[in-house]
Order: sequence, then structure tokens, then C-alpha cells
Amino acid sequence: MSTRIQVAFDATDPHALARFWAEALRYQQEDHSALVTQLLASGMLKEDEVIEIDGRQAFRDVATCVDVDGTRPRLFFQRVPEPKTAKNRVHLDLQVGAAQAPAEVERLVALGATVAWTTSDRGPTTTTLHDPEGNELCVS
Repeated sequence: MSTRIQVAFDATDPHALARFWAEALRYQQEDHSALVTQLLASGMLKEDEVIEIDGRQAFRDVATCVDVDGTRPRLFFQRVPEPKTAKNRVHLDLQVGAAQAPAEVERLVALGATVAWTTSDRGPTTTTLHDPEGNELCVS
């Protein structure tokens, strides 16, 4: 038996956060429009639970993105009412190598991340960033 892994993020704007992470990890945002249409038609989904994103119907409170090769975890973003208030207990480390790390940090900042700090106190130089909603991630 194998276990598939999905990483879930609480979010204020799940679609914007999914877009950031899809670009950051070179993932693809999943298109749920066919399922949304089916659920609306069956009455299992209400109109106020749907929004239009990039010309397609989508779940208002959920967005996802996946690795195009299918080898890395799926990311799931869900709207929650409360804002982020503390440091993450879990975060993603993007290990690109020392030569690529500075360019990767620049690319992520251009996508909307902000640099929190850079350190080399535990080995390789690592830059901690915040995604657009303040979730930590590291690049080394």
C-alpha cells in the first residue's frame, strides 16, 4: 500500500495562494470547472460557493495545484476566516543548490514572496521567505 501526500494550506485567498505556489514550484493549477458544473447542476453546490477564475467556474473556498510529473505532493489551499497569527509549525524547503539559490530567491520575490532572513548557522546558506500570505518557506 502506498500513501499519497497532500500538503494543505489555510488561506485568506486560496486561488491567489495556489497561483503563487504553482509558479514557485513549477506546478500546474488544477481545473475543477467540470466538477463544479456537475455539482451545481445536481444541486450539491450553491451558486454562492462558486467564483469565476480565469474564465472558468471554480470552488470559491478551495484551490489546488499539482506537480505535472505526478511525483511531488499535491497542494491544497482552503479558505479560513482567521488570519495567520503565528510562525508555521511546518514549512517547505526548496533545495535548489548553492549556485541556484540566489536566482531562485529573486524569482520567488518577483512572484510575491518576501525575504525574512538569510543564515548559514546550520550548514548551507539558507534564505527564509514568506509567501504572499506570510507562510514560511526556505531556499537553499
